[in-house]
Amino acid sequence: MKIALFGNSYQEKYKAQLGDFVLYLKQAGELIIEENFSKYLSKVGIDTNDVPTFGNDSFEGASLAVSIGGDGTLLSKAALMARTSTPVVGVNTGHLGYLAACRLNEAKLMIENIKAGNCRHEDRTMLQLVSIDGKPCDNIVALNEIAILRQDTTSMITIPTTINGTMLTTYKGDGLVISTPTGSTAYNMSAGGPIIMPLTSCLALTPISPHSLTMRPIVVADDSEIVVTINTRAKWIQVSVDGMAMTLPSGSTVKIAQAPYKLSVIQKVDHNFANTLREKLLWGADQR
Repeated sequence: MKIALFGNSYQEKYKAQLGDFVLYLKQAGELIIEENFSKYLSKVGIDTNDVPTFGNDSFEGASLAVSIGGDGTLLSKAALMARTSTPVVGVNTGHLGYLAACRLNEAKLMIENIKAGNCRHEDRTMLQLVSIDGKPCDNIVALNEIAILRQDTTSMITIPTTINGTMLTTYKGDGLVISTPTGSTAYNMSAGGPIIMPLTSCLALTPISPHSLTMRPIVVADDSEIVVTINTRAKWIQVSVDGMAMTLPSGSTVKIAQAPYKLSVIQKVDHNFANTLREKLLWGADQR
């Protein structure tokens, strides 16, 4: 098994465990490490001199990707993993870790279970920024959400929105979040949108600070084509794709749809999203 390892550069307190895990991965199969993460590991004293590296545009034919960090770390490579059909297992050393399968102290056992086929593959829907003002976009995709936001103004923005060519409404407020089920516990939840089971075939549209109390979140089919035009008194608006921001002129029209590929996220065989919600959101915790 060829394993591609990547992670963030905030692992100092896990140095001993991480060094042990890297040594294990060397012995478990053919290991390659993302070049910036390899430099970081060397900097903190973990030997990676004999391990090949890979860059930002390829997993070099790896059959498994291992993400060390939080959800943001996994998100940073989500588009590449989806395009190359590389399944990923998240090892959480961050905060919430909705996408992670295990903590670092469980990582060896998780890899053994993956090798034995004792795991679940969950195919997660992704969004694609299809076009801007009719011009096709090239591989701009999101695992969590695409958000339409105001920029350089305190005035509300106005967003006429169509679904599959039919007018839905004109959102007025601070913006609009278009979220996948995976992203429903991210920006969407913070904006008051619904939490959605990850494998549900739908998308959520959630207005941010809407001007009207009747503007509520709506759930639509995941094969919907969503077109929005963004108007504001300012010259510019912002479109955020999983946190990657781009600035567009006011009046821009953006088309959004489901991406042509999905991300395979590996979980424990007994993983249950309801358990994740109780753990991460403290549902059912004693509030006294």
